[in-house]
Amino acid sequence: MSSSNPDPGNPAGDSHGKDRTIESRLKHPFPHLREKLKGKEGLPHYGFLRLTLVDTKLYDLKVQAIQKKHGIGKLANIFNPNHRHDEQHEKETDEKRTKVAESHRFESFAPEREGNKIKWYVDGRNYFWAVSVALEKAKETIYIADWWLSPELFLRRPPYYNQEWRLDQVLKRRAEAGVKIFIIVYKEVDRALTCNSAHTKNALRDLCPEGTPGHGNIKVMRHPDHNVFENAADMTFYWAHHEKFIVIDYNVAFIGGLDLCFGRWDSHQHPLADVAPSGVRNEIFPGQDFNNNRVMDFQSVQDWKSNELSKAEYGRMPWHDVAMGVIGDCVYDIAEHFVLRWNFVKRDKYKRDARFDWLTMEGFDQNNEDLIAVQRPKHPVGNYIHHPLSPMNTKARGNQGSVHAQIVRSSADWSSGILVEHSIQNAYCEVIRSAEHFVYIENQFFITATGEEQAPVHNQIGKAIVDACVRAGKEGRKFKVIIVIPAIPGFAGDLREDAAMGTRAIMDYQYKSINRGEHSIMGQISAQGVNPTDHVFVFNLRSYDRINLTPAMKKQEEISGIKYIDVQRAEAEEIMGSGLHDDDDSSGDEKIKKPKKLKDNSGNEQQEHQVDQKRQFEDKREDAGLHEEATSTDSIAKDAMLGGAKVSEEPWEGDPESEKTNFVQEELYIHAKVIIVDDRIVICGSSNINDRSQLGYHDSELAIVMEDKNKITSKMDGKEFEAGYHAATLRRYLWREHLGLLPMQSMDATEDPNAQPPDVPNDISENKEYEFVADPLSDEVWKMWTERATTNTEIFRHLFHADPDDNVKTFDEYNDFLPRKGIPAGHIYDKFIPVADVRSKLDLIKGHLVWFPLEFLKDAEMAEKGLQVNAYTESIYT
Repeated sequence: MSSSNPDPGNPAGDSHGKDRTIESRLKHPFPHLREKLKGKEGLPHYGFLRLTLVDTKLYDLKVQAIQKKHGIGKLANIFNPNHRHDEQHEKETDEKRTKVAESHRFESFAPEREGNKIKWYVDGRNYFWAVSVALEKAKETIYIADWWLSPELFLRRPPYYNQEWRLDQVLKRRAEAGVKIFIIVYKEVDRALTCNSAHTKNALRDLCPEGTPGHGNIKVMRHPDHNVFENAADMTFYWAHHEKFIVIDYNVAFIGGLDLCFGRWDSHQHPLADVAPSGVRNEIFPGQDFNNNRVMDFQSVQDWKSNELSKAEYGRMPWHDVAMGVIGDCVYDIAEHFVLRWNFVKRDKYKRDARFDWLTMEGFDQNNEDLIAVQRPKHPVGNYIHHPLSPMNTKARGNQGSVHAQIVRSSADWSSGILVEHSIQNAYCEVIRSAEHFVYIENQFFITATGEEQAPVHNQIGKAIVDACVRAGKEGRKFKVIIVIPAIPGFAGDLREDAAMGTRAIMDYQYKSINRGEHSIMGQISAQGVNPTDHVFVFNLRSYDRINLTPAMKKQEEISGIKYIDVQRAEAEEIMGSGLHDDDDSSGDEKIKKPKKLKDNSGNEQQEHQVDQKRQFEDKREDAGLHEEATSTDSIAKDAMLGGAKVSEEPWEGDPESEKTNFVQEELYIHAKVIIVDDRIVICGSSNINDRSQLGYHDSELAIVMEDKNKITSKMDGKEFEAGYHAATLRRYLWREHLGLLPMQSMDATEDPNAQPPDVPNDISENKEYEFVADPLSDEVWKMWTERATTNTEIFRHLFHADPDDNVKTFDEYNDFLPRKGIPAGHIYDKFIPVADVRSKLDLIKGHLVWFPLEFLKDAEMAEKGLQVNAYTESIYT
């Protein structure tokens, strides 16, 4: 609520000035006494009557009664879905926001900003290490917004040697040093998702108990509210807060696709295996961090040491992602979005909760602080804290680098209290439609429309792709749209089962977006006389590995009577056992809970049993023949990368045929949300290509549009071309990774520039491979790209029957194609194939590219209408 009066609760303004009117003197005859008798901070008291009210506490009861009345009054909002936009001051705020957006490109809340220093991060190893360095340097404030946050996430690996770099430990240190930490996480619907934000809240809250350093410095909000009595009108079950960003001291920000949570840490070689015969100290993925969403979703994440997925039987799902580090004026805009969301959640859920303060912000005075959702009720609860804590002129502003950038978002009434903004979709459509040479897309989903005939899908990114391809085709210009998406959405379940109906529905919408039906992208390009196969290409990523469960370890299982999965929890306890948290959330968000001390595990029968099992297992080590370090490596995923060994030359102990059952494959899950256009423009953030992310009034998202003014001489279709340094180097790095033209990464990133905060420039690794992929339209590059995708696809099909596959067009064919019962998912299909053949064929796999199977289940009904998929639920999947 905007006001020119510095104290909206005092209509008389300055009651001590010489210009006080007779009316104000009569209203407040004892102003000095009135000031002295003020009680709780921010609660103005009226007149001399306060003398009595202070003593009797009637005033405080009155305020509580008013607040209770307002709380009950919110029930009336059930009948007024426009309740945040119907009063005059709300309409004025909406009008101000609209004018701001209309004055900006893409109709974004944020302007275009010159001179940003922006660094790209590829995969979790680089990103999390950089975040760990930046967090450790925080002096004043940390903002974190995540879909899911796992306090027990190790930002550096291996965990055994990096205990101090567990996320909760880093945040605890900064809180104890006086840093104010503000965190907003999505409050999930329990029956739909397993991320357990209550655990996140409780674990972080209990890091600094009352009476210890840092107490009160970590504040965690969860939203949306699911309290039917408090917020019945505003409960949101379908949509999620999906942003992933961090702001530190208003000096540096991180933004992209990576949540600070389990399952995201990975390196460029993308290992699947994590069995270490040499002991727990060499494990990379402890407890819940070893995950395969296609086999089993996360289970009971509050018990973060446990894992029901056996490392001895399955590979993990590898994870590919992209994020940005930012220094410059765009940091302010990212912070503004966070402050807006914080204040909105304060208003929506914690308005009468003194634990949470309002945040004001430099650059927003009382004439426009309503733009960041600051409210000043007559009886405020909580203080007004001005950010940043030190002035903006002390921050890294102005000309910090060469990147012209702009923050864009998907946001609306339910998520931030504003009218709908879909500037991310606007940006995607505009940069694609303006493309002259190529569009490169990596995204977790690809559901889009080419017009208004594809209900329930409405975002128009598909139409922009059609327009760009048709224009190029009619002009006779070489033009490619290269799309890299997951083979199957990352949800557990056999696609043949009814339980996977939702997953099949998503796949069905993706196929209808790409190539099935007259309104698909390929259908619309073809209808305008242009061959879509000249322009649109779709790929997946896939990885293989070998579980290092050696014959000696199997013998160790046999003679000890202990299975490796039984040892997993004890090993995770050894790595992750410090700082256990109490996860009781029975009192809910609205009640103040007294922090509890860290658990004492002595006398814990279950834990002692696990330790006993591990000891029994280890006691049989020598009896099983494990006298020395295993000669076989814990992972052979590196063999698909530049400089990797041949699988056929990898050592293996014992009977060679016993190795065969240890080979595994899995889709390399693409979670990146990045688009690169013409080696000049990049958009990166949290937004998928689907209606959930793009429409604005579904999931909330944040992204950044970047164009580097630092130009480099490059090639485009054999001709000299001026490319943007930031876009071109990122695209070359990604393509080298996917083609297997990057070397494997070690876990120690101390000396790796690509794993440092954005004040350290990227190491673009200029070498012959860098030069080879310089021209994105080069016939030679495209030959390697398609040939490696073809070879890799054929080998994964032959050895593993990896699905989905173009040879499977019906569910009957699917039944015939998949491995027989008893063969775990992802293992070698033919148990009679000689192991030498397996090794020699794996030698041929280079990188991770495979073709997306455009013909998969094309003759089957993928998503029959019914209870799960119908007119009411379709928008959930799109």
